[in-house]
Amino acid sequence: MSGPFISKIDTLRPAFGFDDISLAPGTDTIDPSDVDLTQEFCGIPLAEPIIASAMDAVVSPTTAGVLRGLGSLAFINLEGLWFRYEDPAAQYATIISATADKVQTTFADLYAAPVRPELIARRIAEMRAAGAPVAIAATPQAVGKYADALIGADVDLLLIQSQVSSARHIASGYAPLELSEFVKRAGMPVAIGNTTNAEAAYALMEQGAAAVFVGVGPGNACTTREVLGIGVPQVTAVSDVAAARDAFFAATGRYVPVVADGGIRKGGEIAKALAVGADAVMIGSPLARGSEAPGGGFNWGMAAPSPTLPRGTRINVGTVGSMKQILHGPSHVTDGSENLAGAVRQSAAALGVQNVRGFRNVEVIYAPAAATEGKSWQRGR
Repeated sequence: MSGPFISKIDTLRPAFGFDDISLAPGTDTIDPSDVDLTQEFCGIPLAEPIIASAMDAVVSPTTAGVLRGLGSLAFINLEGLWFRYEDPAAQYATIISATADKVQTTFADLYAAPVRPELIARRIAEMRAAGAPVAIAATPQAVGKYADALIGADVDLLLIQSQVSSARHIASGYAPLELSEFVKRAGMPVAIGNTTNAEAAYALMEQGAAAVFVGVGPGNACTTREVLGIGVPQVTAVSDVAAARDAFFAATGRYVPVVADGGIRKGGEIAKALAVGADAVMIGSPLARGSEAPGGGFNWGMAAPSPTLPRGTRINVGTVGSMKQILHGPSHVTDGSENLAGAVRQSAAALGVQNVRGFRNVEVIYAPAAATEGKSWQRGR
């Protein structure tokens, strides 16, 4: 047989991350004080488009209240330490003090303790007392197991979150969670994540997703891309899913927010995520640097406790100041990692953007040299 032969390499689709693009100024600028970053997210008002990831090193019932007071929203992990131990202070101390060669074993041991259903009501009450909406994240397996306890509780928003979410899950050893049926009987908004695929996102919206979270493996403490070899750079992933959201809205009239989850380090990257279609971003490691964060200057991926194939690790992010400083400043550094909301507001002003959705009208350009052009003195010679 003679050619032509078609190779997958011949049809590779380019995909872009935050470092590959830049936002191009247009004809208008506005005063930063005229920028409105507020929105309603699944029935919960946000002062800025920033949501805290359901990482044990970031979110406790107390920090959920702190972040709410700053205008943000925090998810707590149903399968985390707070739902396995009455007072997880000793477990946090063990993780923080573990040596690098022992930390994965430590994770596996500590997270082997079962989730205790009686702690669900207790943590919800603690979050309420702290002034936080009750936003809980859980895997589909956990939702299936604790569905009655969650539905009977006073939960404002549930995020069903897995490594890769799809509308059709095949399993021979157990009955998969039927998303559409659960959403109908949940009695609360149900967000679903994570995906990077437009068709999958559209199908999740058809099944009733109140929001769709985007990102497979971009988090600073996540190793999924290395361990499993899967993932799509966030700019492409968010843009694809945002296109599905727009198509779904045009077809049904129901608007489903899209959240860029993972890979965000600086304020400029939040602006880029909004420009390619995100309604909000979910961040973990930047907030783990806050003095209130229970991780004590460390962060670890949600899949780190896996006893057989961890897709996360413990990273030392340090402590730089309060969560207020990280979100609202004043910034003591020049790299954009503090005063995240202020950076987004200033970016919007320079781009002539008045609100979150207005970012979508900004020109996005392929510019991998934008971060390094002319910066030789900053980067050393």
